Amino acid sequence: MHYRKRNEMYNQYVNGKIPKTSEWPSLFNSFWVGGLICIIGQGINDIILELMPTLAEQTAWAYTLIILIFIGSFLTGIGVYDRIGKFAGGGSIVPITGFSNSITSPALDFRSEGIVFGMCVKMFSIAGPVIVIGFVASTLVGLLYLII
Repeated sequence: MHYRKRNEMYNQYVNGKIPKTSEWPSLFNSFWVGGLICIIGQGINDIILELMPTLAEQTAWAYTLIILIFIGSFLTGIGVYDRIGKFAGGGSIVPITGFSNSITSPALDFRSEGIVFGMCVKMFSIAGPVIVIGFVASTLVGLLYLII
């Protein structure tokens, strides 16, 4: 019984601290910012293909992803991507720039603990499970494809 009352009090406390957001403006901002990031990525890819017309399309996309990851990390490093994330929510998390942010941000937060035990360990605290699940899922799908 004591635990139930404590849990109720804790839930009331948490609900009082959660910032209230209005759904429709948040959804709209998420949609257009995520779309803008994708448009920027498409523009980078088009420029790469225009500058190097003999380049294979898959190679151009690889270069595009590298550039987007760099931009996401750079914006995280100078503190801009956090503001974009607060404004756009999921629209800034879903594209690859959000993945870049999820790796760069903990690395910056824990750099004072040293390169190995700070940056290198904490860098994959958020992104590590995503990488593992992606690897396992792609392996299982590949095996199913091989069998079928």
